[in-house]
Amino acid sequence: MKYLKKIDWNKKNIVKHLMFRGEQALEFRESALKLKQELFGKGVYLRALIEYSNYCYKDCYYCGIRHSNSNVERYDLPVDVVLDACQKSIDQGYRFFVIQSGEIKTRKFINDISFILKRIKTKFSKDVKITLSCGEQCFETYKLWKESGADRYLLRFESSNPELFRKIHPADLNHDFRQRMRCLEFLKDIGYQVGSGMMVGIPSQTVEDLADDLLLLKKLNVYMVGLGPYVEHKDTPIFGANGVLSKAERLELTLNVLAVLRLMMPKINIAASTALDVISDTGRFKGICSGANVVMFNQTPAKYQEMYSLYNRKDCLENNVSENRHALEKNVKRINENFVYCTEEVV
Repeated sequence: MKYLKKIDWNKKNIVKHLMFRGEQALEFRESALKLKQELFGKGVYLRALIEYSNYCYKDCYYCGIRHSNSNVERYDLPVDVVLDACQKSIDQGYRFFVIQSGEIKTRKFINDISFILKRIKTKFSKDVKITLSCGEQCFETYKLWKESGADRYLLRFESSNPELFRKIHPADLNHDFRQRMRCLEFLKDIGYQVGSGMMVGIPSQTVEDLADDLLLLKKLNVYMVGLGPYVEHKDTPIFGANGVLSKAERLELTLNVLAVLRLMMPKINIAASTALDVISDTGRFKGICSGANVVMFNQTPAKYQEMYSLYNRKDCLENNVSENRHALEKNVKRINENFVYCTEEVV
């Protein structure tokens, strides 16, 4: 495939590929899939997602659990519920957990996460891997969590365009792009395997913005990427904003972003996000066919999933995780791939 040849992934070439549609897009997405298979084998790596808390100090204009949304029923998972979800995941074959929450900076929250990390590593095995995604914290908190057992950390920057970043966040020190960058540096300095990413299809976003996002990921030399299409939530300030791309357009653009990312940074882990399934029944499968090699299945108890509403996702709540997993696995086998539960990706 011609796209497996070395390409200078400068901004102009990235924009060009993001604009591809039709057969041209399918061809280069297939090249991304083939490159992924060449490096990682024909496997899709599974993660068990646990949504620990929907409390959040942030007020991001696109997020359903933003601090100012009074329609959210807030929760923290009891420790025994977290450990029970982990046990069920272990029984299903998982060896990699992702613990996600809103951004909270209380001493109780910091200590609770530390305690949960230690319990998971002690109760199950030090061989299990844990990714945290709990927002911006101070250096000392990140260090404590690393020492308690966290292996990786995902902190998305959402948009590298300062003007666009300001449009989707309040203009205050609690929503500062420079602080987000500092936190990513903290994480790397401490020794985490660091992930980041962005939304695709934010109102007013251009393909040039996305090209800059991809170049920033390259500059950061991230270990993993979590990105997905912008999905609306009715209780957010930018719900109903002008200029939002259709779901079909957001899907096409996101698949192209995934393919460019795989071809530009061949050896990183790239997730096919749940948000893809919100805008297309087979969105995650299409993401895998565009070069993604990681899928997360939600192991949070169903009643809490309904409260962790980052976006309107009623139609894709994973109340029957085994059924969702079976459906995707059936599609994955169509391209001669299999689900993989091990903790280390082979490159």
